[in-house]
Amino acid sequence: MKPQDFFEIAIVAAVSLAAAPFLAAYMARVYAGERHPLGFLAPAERAFYRVIGIDAGQEMGWKRYALSLLSFSLVSIGLLFAILVGQAYLPLNPQKFSGMSWQLALNTAVSFVTNTNWQAYSGEASLSYFSQSVGLAVQNFLSAAAGMSVAVAVIRALGARAKDRADEEGGDQSRHTPPFGNFWVDMTRSVLYILLPLSVIVALILVSQGVVQSVSSYVPALSLEGRADLIPLGPAASQVAIKHLGTNGGGFFGPNSAFPFENPTPLSNLVELISQILIPFAFPLLFGRMVGRRREGRVIFSVMFILLAILVWSSVASEISWGSLEGKELRFGKSDSALFAVLTTITSCGAVNSMHDSFSPLGGMIPMIDIMLGEVVFGGVGSGMYGMLALVLITVFIAGLMVGRSPEYLGKKIEAREVQLAMLAIIAPNFIILGFSALAIALPIGLAGLANRGPHGLSEILYAYSSGAGNNGSAFAGLSVNTSFYNLTIGADMLIGRFGVMVPMLAVAGSLAAKRLVASGAGSFKTDTGSFGVLLFSVVVIIAGLTHFPALTLGPILDHFLMTMGVAL
Repeated sequence: MKPQDFFEIAIVAAVSLAAAPFLAAYMARVYAGERHPLGFLAPAERAFYRVIGIDAGQEMGWKRYALSLLSFSLVSIGLLFAILVGQAYLPLNPQKFSGMSWQLALNTAVSFVTNTNWQAYSGEASLSYFSQSVGLAVQNFLSAAAGMSVAVAVIRALGARAKDRADEEGGDQSRHTPPFGNFWVDMTRSVLYILLPLSVIVALILVSQGVVQSVSSYVPALSLEGRADLIPLGPAASQVAIKHLGTNGGGFFGPNSAFPFENPTPLSNLVELISQILIPFAFPLLFGRMVGRRREGRVIFSVMFILLAILVWSSVASEISWGSLEGKELRFGKSDSALFAVLTTITSCGAVNSMHDSFSPLGGMIPMIDIMLGEVVFGGVGSGMYGMLALVLITVFIAGLMVGRSPEYLGKKIEAREVQLAMLAIIAPNFIILGFSALAIALPIGLAGLANRGPHGLSEILYAYSSGAGNNGSAFAGLSVNTSFYNLTIGADMLIGRFGVMVPMLAVAGSLAAKRLVASGAGSFKTDTGSFGVLLFSVVVIIAGLTHFPALTLGPILDHFLMTMGVAL
C-alpha cells in the first residue's frame, strides 16, 4: 500500500468517527420531538400531517406500525411500477425512452422500495429523467426513511417500561399501548430533518466537483475513434447524494460511481465514501442514547468497527497481493477500489467504483461475506441496527445459558418467543440466498445467464442472491440478470430479505416492550462490557460461517486455489 492509501482510509475513519456522536445526538432530539437546529421546519411538518390526515400524537402498537409499513411499501411498489412501465407517456423524457417490460419494471420497483436498488439495466440507456427523479430518487429517500423508522421503533420499544407505567397510573395493562411511536411521524422526520438536509449539502459538493445536474438532452459527440456518440446528461447529483446517504446505491448511470459524471474527482470519491457510513455509524450511538444506556451502544459500535477494520484489511490485502487493474478505474487503483467495495457492502449501499467481478477470488469474496454477515457491520441506515439487535438477542440467550439463568436484555427477560422471532429474522435472508442459488444452479434457465463456468460462475450466482436478500444491490456483473427468471426470483429475494427481517424484529420489540422490568442480580450477564462484545463478535462470525462457508468453499475459495495453480476453466 502507498502512503496515500493509508491516508485515505484514515481520513474516512476519522471524519466518520468524529461526526457520528454529533449526528446521533441530533437524531435523538429529532425522533424525541425535542428542539433541534432545524426546528424552523416544524410548520412544514405539521402541515404535512394535516394534508395526509394523521394524528401525530397517536401511538401505534407493533402490529399497526408493521401494517402501516407494509401498506405504504405496497402502494410505493405499485406507483413506481406504473411510472416505469408508462414512462413513454410521461414528461421529462428527452431521449424518448419506451417503458420497461413488466418483469423488469416489477423487479426495479421492488428493488428501490426495499432499499436494494438492484439494477438489471443501465439508467442512461433505459430511464427518462422523470423516472429517475420522480420515481427512483423519491424512493431513495422513502426506503431509507422506512429502514430508519423501523430501527427507531424497535429501539424505542426496547427501552420502554410499558407495564411499569401502567401499574403506576392504575391503568389496565391489557389496554396499554407500548410506546412504538407513529410510523408516519418517524418517516416524515427521517426525510425532513435528516436525509433531505444532508442530501442538499452532499449534492452541492458533488456539483462543485463536476457531477452533472441538468434536464438537457444528451449531447452528440465524436469519439477519438471517429465514431458518432452521445454524452449522457441528466439530474444525477441529486440522486447520487441520497443513493450514498440512504445506503441505496442505485446509480444514475450504468457504471455507477466508476463513471466520471457520478464520481469525477478524488474529493467526490472521498465524500461518497463518507456518505455511505455517516448515518450507519451514528445508529449504535443513537441506540445507546434512546435506551438510556450509552455503554450498550458503544459496545455494539465497537464490535461493528472491529469487524469493519478486519474486512477492510482483508479486502485491500487480497487485491494488492492477487488483484489486477482490470475492471478498476485507474483514477482510484486497487486499494481505493477495495475500500469502496467493503464500505458499500458492509452497509446496504451497493454503489460501486469498480466491477467486483474483476476482483481476485478472495478480494471478491470479502464483499460477499460482508453481505452474508447480514450487513450488520453498521449495515444500511436503520436496517443494520435492527439486524444487529437480532444477533444481540441471540447472544444474550447464549450468555443466559452460560450463567445458568433466564437471559435478560435492558432489564427484560428474553424468552422463547423473542428467540424464535430473532432467529426467523436471521434465518429468512440466509435461507433464500442458498435456496434461490441452488435453484439457479439446478435449472438451465439459471445457468444460461452465466459469463463464467466453474467456481467463479457459482460466485456470480451466490453474489446476486446475497445482494438481493441483503438489500445491497451491487453485483458481480458477470451474470446476465435481465431475464424473467432472475427478475422474478431476485424480486422475491429482495422482498423476503427486507420484510422477513423488519416484521419479526417489530414483533420482538412489541413483545419486549410490554414486559415488566426485572432487577439485575449477581448472576446477570452484563451486556455493556468487553466480554459481551467478544461474545457478540463470535456469534456474528459463527452464524455467517456455519451458514455460508460450504458454499464459499465451492465458489471463491476453490476459485482462488485454481488461480494460484494456474488452472483455467
